[in-house]
Amino acid sequence: MEQQTVVIALGGNALGNNVAEQKAAVAGTAKVIVDLAADGYALVITHGNGPQVGMIQDAMDAAAANGDGQVPLPYSVAMSQGYIGIDLQNAIKDELLHRGMDKKVSTILSQVEVDPNDPAFAHPSKPIGKFMTEAQAKAKAAQGIDVVEDAGRGWREVVASPKPKRIRELLTIKTLLAAGHIVITCGGGGIPVICKDRRLEGVNAVIDKDGVSALLAEKLDADELVILTAVEKVAVHFGKPDQKWLDTLSTAEAKAYMAAGEFAPGSMLPKVEAAVRFAESGPGRKSLITLLDKAEDGLAGRTGTVITD
Repeated sequence: MEQQTVVIALGGNALGNNVAEQKAAVAGTAKVIVDLAADGYALVITHGNGPQVGMIQDAMDAAAANGDGQVPLPYSVAMSQGYIGIDLQNAIKDELLHRGMDKKVSTILSQVEVDPNDPAFAHPSKPIGKFMTEAQAKAKAAQGIDVVEDAGRGWREVVASPKPKRIRELLTIKTLLAAGHIVITCGGGGIPVICKDRRLEGVNAVIDKDGVSALLAEKLDADELVILTAVEKVAVHFGKPDQKWLDTLSTAEAKAYMAAGEFAPGSMLPKVEAAVRFAESGPGRKSLITLLDKAEDGLAGRTGTVITD
């Protein structure tokens, strides 16, 4: 049987919210990833960075207030890619070593090109950083910073979330994957850049990691996109008496549910959108949405929600 290529988009529960939590979380995440490597899958790993990039940007803003100069958000995205990536890489390497598996792991800092005219720049919507009280959010808003109430969990800063158009390090990722590496890349959706006068220039935004994961899976000609989140399956009528968990979902059904407002923006909606995008990108492609610790069962067809065209 030909080796299958799988792109895995890790959710926030795979990473924790701070350095200590991250160290503990990635150790468990590494076991799941190595289980899949042992099953023979060729793996590319993406991840979010919401709490981490906000924490870094807060630190950079504090330094700027002391006269050290402002650090633009794309640099904070790059820093988050590096420090999350190295923790994941080392945890996976340790687990491989523990099992006696001779396999390489590489982290690639990646830039993702966006359209400078993307309407998202006029409507910031992507939550980053720590949760705040309403009073703290009002203080931020008074400074001209965009804030939003995030799914009943508290207030957070929001930035633009343009659509990913091109992964600039794609050839490097393909080369390492072909050489048998587990590749960690496109962290936090990638460093957002525009191409100006044939040069790349960072922009103040955070790209949705599920969206860029779908683009990456498409360009790698992957067999499956796995989006890991906080629930085992996708549900409709979520939280209501007639809630229904879905084993399978066609892209047409998914689009109808999205149009009906079944999936929460900033939560399940971008995951379903990304799953649909990849499933529609080529014949035989499918997406899976499930829990981190159910990834192996999901790929074996035993659980999760599978989205096909």
